[in-house]
Amino acid sequence: MVVDSGSTDKTVEICREYTDKVYHRSFRGHIQQKNNTLDLASHEWVLCVDADERISPELAREIEAEFSANSSVYTGYFLPRRTYFLGRWINHCGWYPDYKLRLFKKDLGRWGGINPHDRVTLKGGATKNLTGDLQHFSYDDIFGQVNTVNKFTTIFAEQMEEQGTGFGLCSMIFRPMGRFFSMYFVKMGFLDGVPGLVISVMGAMYSFLKYAKCWEMQNTRNKNEGRK
Repeated sequence: MVVDSGSTDKTVEICREYTDKVYHRSFRGHIQQKNNTLDLASHEWVLCVDADERISPELAREIEAEFSANSSVYTGYFLPRRTYFLGRWINHCGWYPDYKLRLFKKDLGRWGGINPHDRVTLKGGATKNLTGDLQHFSYDDIFGQVNTVNKFTTIFAEQMEEQGTGFGLCSMIFRPMGRFFSMYFVKMGFLDGVPGLVISVMGAMYSFLKYAKCWEMQNTRNKNEGRK
C-alpha cells in the first residue's frame, strides 16, 4: 500500500505497476499523515517505510524468519536504520543504530511525538530489536541537508508555539554546543571523517535554529498582542 501526498513526478504511475492500493492524502503533518495511512491498512501487521528508505535484503530475510518462528510472541519490532550521506554509510554521530519501531500490530500502535519527529507508541506487549538494516537515503548533498534542516526546524518551532512552550537564551547558546560535543566526540562522529564533521555541525545548527525560531515566533506574537 502506498499513500502519496501530491508528488509531481512518476511516483504514482510506478507504484501502480506493483499494487492497486495507491491512495492520495493531502499532507497535514507527518504524524497525521502516518495515522491516516495506518487507518487504511487492512492486515494485522503493518511495516512502515518512508519514501527515502529501503528494506535491506538481510532485513527482509530476518523478518520472514521471525514471523515463521515467533509470529505471536511480539507486538512490535525495532529496525536499525542506517543512513547514507556524502558517499558513505554513517556509523557514528548517534546515527547508527538509529532504532525505529516500524513493524508492529496495527491495532496496538499509533503514531505520536512532535512534528516532524514522529514515533510509534504501542499500547502493550513485548518488542524486539532486529539486526538487518533499514536503509535511509536522506540527503543527496549538503544543500539538501540544509534545506531539510530549515524546513524541519520551522515545523518544530510551529509545534512548540502551538503548545505554548517557551525557550530562553540559554537554550540557544548551550544546547547547540552540547549537541556538537555529543555527536562529534561522545558519539565519535570524527570516525566518519568529513561527513561526520558535517553532520555534527548541522546537528548543532538544527538545535540552534529550532530554539531561535521558537523565540522569533513568541517575540512576534507578544508584539502583536501588545498592539491590541
